[in-house]
Amino acid sequence: MAYIDWLIVLVPLVIILIVSLNTSKYMKSVAEFMAGGRLGGRYLICNARGETGMAVISMVALFEMFHEAGFTITWWSQMTIPLGLFIALTGYIYYRYRETRAMTLAQFFEMRYSRNFRLFAGFLGFLSGVVNYGIFPAVSARFFVYFCGLPQKVSVFGWFSIETFIIVMAIYLTLALTMTLTGGQLAIMITDCLEGLIALVMYLFIIVTLFVIFNWQEIQDVLASAPAGKSMLNPFDIAKAKDFNIWYVLIGVMSSIYGVMAWQGGHAFNSCAKNAHEAKMGAILGTWRNATKGVMITLLAICAVTFLKHPNFSEGAANVQNVLSQISDPQIQSQMRMPVAISFMLPIVIKGMFCSLMFFGLLSCDGSYLHSWGSIFIQDIVMPLRKKALSPQQHIFLLRAAVIGVAVFGFFFSIFFRQTEYILMFFAITGAIFLGGAGSVIAGGLYWKKATTAGAWVAMISGSSLAVASIILQQSWTSVQPRLAALFPTFSLVVDHPDKFPINGQVMYFYTMVISILLFVVVSLLTCRKNYNMEKLLHRGQYAVAADKVEVVEKKKRSLNMILGIDKHFTPFDKVISYSVFGWSMFWWFIFIVGTIWNFIHPWPILWWDFYWKYHTIVIPLVIGSITTIWFLWGGIRDLIELYRELKTYQSDKLDDGTISEEDKEELESEISPIGVPQREVNEPADEYPVK
Repeated sequence: MAYIDWLIVLVPLVIILIVSLNTSKYMKSVAEFMAGGRLGGRYLICNARGETGMAVISMVALFEMFHEAGFTITWWSQMTIPLGLFIALTGYIYYRYRETRAMTLAQFFEMRYSRNFRLFAGFLGFLSGVVNYGIFPAVSARFFVYFCGLPQKVSVFGWFSIETFIIVMAIYLTLALTMTLTGGQLAIMITDCLEGLIALVMYLFIIVTLFVIFNWQEIQDVLASAPAGKSMLNPFDIAKAKDFNIWYVLIGVMSSIYGVMAWQGGHAFNSCAKNAHEAKMGAILGTWRNATKGVMITLLAICAVTFLKHPNFSEGAANVQNVLSQISDPQIQSQMRMPVAISFMLPIVIKGMFCSLMFFGLLSCDGSYLHSWGSIFIQDIVMPLRKKALSPQQHIFLLRAAVIGVAVFGFFFSIFFRQTEYILMFFAITGAIFLGGAGSVIAGGLYWKKATTAGAWVAMISGSSLAVASIILQQSWTSVQPRLAALFPTFSLVVDHPDKFPINGQVMYFYTMVISILLFVVVSLLTCRKNYNMEKLLHRGQYAVAADKVEVVEKKKRSLNMILGIDKHFTPFDKVISYSVFGWSMFWWFIFIVGTIWNFIHPWPILWWDFYWKYHTIVIPLVIGSITTIWFLWGGIRDLIELYRELKTYQSDKLDDGTISEEDKEELESEISPIGVPQREVNEPADEYPVK
């Protein structure tokens, strides 16, 4: 990169670091470290959470998928639109979770089920999370090594050489730790929002530049040249696609509703809003805020593929291949193909902007993940085991130590672990350790008064066991497969690749979900002795908490407002936003339904698909994004100013530390059996003991 590119990266970074360090003076209690004092406005949360979605590893994973499947996965993914609307507009899971006032998911598990179950779920969530995070530092650091054109190895005083990605990991993890340790979620929330505001402007510059460098005819030529059965434009011509196919999408449809809020990376954003309504509006606004980001990511992907394959860019493609040929690991070579192409195709200044965007996304996502898994370890494993309460200073010290521990684990795991499959498949199988059973336990606990502790135990154990078993089989398949073939001669006939476990991570995740749901429902019905008091759990009615300033909505006749989750807390503008998101999304879902039926009857020619993708993913979202950029810049700045005003008069609650009071804990323990099932009533104890 040129000097001006490095300057574009460093100047905003210094500003962000100064702001982060400044938040330390406001961080006086666990509530600020864990949940930002619950002071986040809708635009602040929307911008901050949107920035964490720019994680380098996520971008590399998406580039990896697009290189294999093109636009085709996007078409089938549109079947999830009604589900996404349902979740965003009704506040499914998020709204009720915020009403519980829990700081972590496992704290909710203790409130709803039992202390022992909290410990078990907290450990599973932590284990699944840190292993999943383990490859983040390596993938991210390698991205910057190859994108910035850094040498693969560096000599240390001529004594020995060290791989450059290790040095990059150490530097960026140190920066992420600095920002996270100073102010916890409060610092993360503020800096991520600031990064998100800067990013909104950079998106537009990068998009305009790509339109100047590439013309659509070049893009069309490359995408239309894919072989039959592996089309990158026609979603009805992907019969030969192996991993990223229709089954990948269908399982994703199920998991999108099953696993809402189950994954706890960035969990603090679920509890840092001013109240449940602001949390809900932050999620709804994400649809409009992400328009420009989506255009930039899509354009980068299709332009990178064009740069690699179109004859007009043969010289640049040769340079990319020369860099890739120096990478011995085929999986890393595959991951770095698109980033290296982007590095060669972007001009100076714009290259610096994109590098800055990626570094912002890196700090946002990794900082949030370090905070999440470190705090989960303390809140859901260490704290429930302690008999004596900690002072706020001691508590925060432990939280910071755990955050450092997660960073150290990620650093060494990334050095020694060798990845052998697509990033998204790795995410699926490692995530299933916790997610397989968590979806049943969360939704059942928040919405089903007959859900019991026994049902939660069975669901979580079955889901995690199946996921762990599949990981073991993947690692030992070369020795297991011959034995199975010897016992069952016909077995080898149905296995395409004897050296690779025949079921990928996404399919195994599906099996864990189905089995966990069935066991959770059956066991809960068999063990339920008394309906759970949901009013107390959700702080409604006589149990309402004044600080949230949200009243219970009276039941009304079914209407569009009810379907969309619009209640009396919605201002006229809130309603406009919700209606617009609903109308926009349903319009494209209608196009998807009509297009699917049409193609089954009379397939569209390839030029029609090219026209559709051009306007659906590029032109129309760009027009909308150009307008919403101004909107979210204004909203984000307004919320930041308002946050600092509130911080000046904010009074910390020293008791708001995400734990159950000692007296309630002792009484709870006396009523729970060793496996966490109450001795008197299956689900009675959690109903009796409120969170502090």
